[in-house]
Amino acid sequence: MEEFPVVLVVSALGFGLGAAFGATAQKTSFCTMGAISDVFFMNEWNRFRAWMLAVAVAILGSQALHMTETVDLSQSIYLTSNFGWAGAIIGGLLFGFGMTLTSGCGNKTLVRLGAGNLKSLVAAIFLGIFAYMTLRGLMGLARTEIEGITNVDLTAAGLETQGIPDLLAAVGLSPEIARFFVIAVFAGGLLWFCFKSNEFRHSRLDVAAGLIIGTLVPIAWFITGVLGRDDFDPVPLSSLTFVAPVGEGLQYLMTFTGSTINFGIAVIGGVVAGSFIMAKASGQFRVESFTDATDMVRHMVGGAIMGIGGVMALGCTIGQGITGMSTLALGSLIALISIIAGGVVGMKYIEEGSLAGALSAMFSHGG
Repeated sequence: MEEFPVVLVVSALGFGLGAAFGATAQKTSFCTMGAISDVFFMNEWNRFRAWMLAVAVAILGSQALHMTETVDLSQSIYLTSNFGWAGAIIGGLLFGFGMTLTSGCGNKTLVRLGAGNLKSLVAAIFLGIFAYMTLRGLMGLARTEIEGITNVDLTAAGLETQGIPDLLAAVGLSPEIARFFVIAVFAGGLLWFCFKSNEFRHSRLDVAAGLIIGTLVPIAWFITGVLGRDDFDPVPLSSLTFVAPVGEGLQYLMTFTGSTINFGIAVIGGVVAGSFIMAKASGQFRVESFTDATDMVRHMVGGAIMGIGGVMALGCTIGQGITGMSTLALGSLIALISIIAGGVVGMKYIEEGSLAGALSAMFSHGG
């Protein structure tokens, strides 16, 4: 019997991984924008801790793969020697702000779509279109100009990657000690932050969400990095991310006969399918639409901003906030902080009614 092409095997597994993500996020209400909103408006930290637990688990699993030489994370887009600090900051701020307008980041948009939210369909379409425009279309010209001016070539300083352990090793620490130290600080610190809370420890859904979603990231690295190895047509090393693949997914749907599915596109489809199945099984499936024209415009604009920002930052709250962080890349840390900052600005914008009012309130009252 003829073997299936590696790309189809990897894509099929990606679909299953996406379905697990979508079902988990739907069941547990895992949402990074919602996590920031809970903290900002209600001083409720459980969903934020679930997000940070996912980061910690992803770091531990991914670094275990890297240190055992099962997967070479230095081949990922996050650890290039081309340090795009400006894209991480500008893109992160844009993405964080945009997700507040659509009431959900990229992954939550897909999860809500699977649960019947038509507002998320519009947001996803605009996210995908503007992501692809920024990746390979008209806006790509401006993006490449910004990158050309601001990106720093770390090879000039003798560095092969922008990994935080590699940066520490460059100043005198042994590579092994540097890596263990960074893992202990980030993963250990986040685990302490999460489980010091008695409320979080007793929130089974939030703990489960963090553990499951965090575990999916190293599994994805394994699928693309090990199962995706092929002497003639290797699958690019990647894990979970939800911006560029939405744009690629739209293109795939429109040019099916001339296109080839990939891991990212399959994951996107899986997330929607998994969310749909869980929503139907739990009786949570509801067809929802816009309340008025303003609501629709807000979702269109928010989706567009997320698409632009997510590509500039090389990822979203999952793509950079969890997957990128699992590689311990400096750019991912900057992007994560910028996304959170952009989300806070967005919350202030919603509260104050204008961007000027939001910025004024933040600076005059300390945020």
